[in-house]
Parts: sequence; C-alpha cells; structure tokens
Amino acid sequence: MKTDSHQAEVVQVMRPEARSAIVLVCEHASHQIPPELADLGLDAEAQRSHIAWDPGAFSVAQVMSEKLDAVLVASNVSRLVYDCNRPPDASDAMPVQSETYHVPGNVGLTEDAKAARVRRYYAPFRDALSAEVKRRKDPVLVTIHSFTPVYRAEKRDVEVGILHDQDARLADAMLDCADQYDVRRNTPYGPEDGVTHTLKEHGQKHGYLNVMIEVRNDLIADRASQVSMAKTLVNWLTKALESLGADTCRA
Repeated sequence: MKTDSHQAEVVQVMRPEARSAIVLVCEHASHQIPPELADLGLDAEAQRSHIAWDPGAFSVAQVMSEKLDAVLVASNVSRLVYDCNRPPDASDAMPVQSETYHVPGNVGLTEDAKAARVRRYYAPFRDALSAEVKRRKDPVLVTIHSFTPVYRAEKRDVEVGILHDQDARLADAMLDCADQYDVRRNTPYGPEDGVTHTLKEHGQKHGYLNVMIEVRNDLIADRASQVSMAKTLVNWLTKALESLGADTCRA
C-alpha cells in the first residue's frame, strides 16, 4: 500500500476544499520522468516534447481552477511513464512508440514491471481522483488537454476539441455556446482512439456530466494566452452548465 507521501509525489490535488461541484483533471500535466527510470532512454528534446506531456494544459487548468473555485487533480509524472488517461490493459498506457519517437525504456517490459508502474503511478492518481469525485454532490468531470499543431507532418487546423464518449450532454451544450475559435466535436481525437478512459471511469459510468477539452498547444504557449484561453473555457463551461440546469455552486 502506498503512503500519502508517495501519492503526493505522483499526483497533486489543488484546491481540495473548493466549493464547486466541478472536478478538473489534467492527466498529462508533467513531463517529469523519475530518476530511477533513466529518462526512459530519451534525449532532452524528446523529454520536453508533446509526446511526454500536454504543454500549456496544466497552466490553463490552474487558472480555470481559480476562476471556478474548483478542485484540480493532476499527474506529476510523464505520460510516457504511465498515461493516466489509459487503463492498465491499454497498449499505449506505457507506449514503446509515440508519434515518430521510439521510447527505449518501455521496450520489453515484463508483466511484473508493468504491474509495478500501475501500482506506483496510476493507482495513486486514480484513487485521488476517485476520492475527489466522491466528495462532491452531482460532480461534473472536466479534463484538460493540449495537442500539437503538427502531427506526423500533418497540419491540424482545428483549434479546440470538445470530446465525449457515449454521454454527450455537456459536450453538446459546450459546442452550442463555443465561439471565437475553430471548435470541433471529438477532434483531433475521439473515443475510437482510446482517449476517454477518465471520462468513462470517473464520470460516465456513474451518470455524472463529463467532457474532455483539447486545446492546440500553440494557442497556449505563454502565460497571457493561457489565461485568456482559461477564461474562454470557463465562460463556455459555465454557460453550458447553466443551460443544463446543473447546480455547480457548492461541492
């Protein structure tokens, strides 16, 4: 069983006493790789690239947390160590290849080694998020991500993606009030890409409103743009929840 100090190393919970029913999540907040994993065999450029984390997403989520008075649960380790938006049996939970990058430290992992990573990095995140969701009446799950403007040499024109799985209630409402940007449904990823694990595990299967937001990372590359985007997303989210009659004022 992991200690509280270990949990604090791999996941952080910000504003746990926030009054909103909204639970913000940032699974790919960090590019940090624990020293014992020897950088997973990657050079410095790869470790800082979009394959290791979602640049700008955590900063946007932090501003949203402040504006909404909402709790924020974020992973402290790179998605390459363990992708907290994937279940343990997913082939890309500990990817050996990410876009054009090979990840040597994930090649040939034994079942015991994979299970150890699940216990050390995923379970504390899952448990912390589950606890925050359970603490709130009629919680609303909102996950914040970013994506690269060029993927496998292909330019992406979409600027903001509003993603959902089978429960599209909140996504539909957000799409109805989204403006200013090129905003699209389930783009650049969708359920078929396996990206809705957190939504399904902590929101959909319990009947809670849920949505995943993807922002193109060149639009949130500095502090000013991160704050501006966060304010826009807060506005869309607030209007969407009001249109659904959701009471998110108190946890």
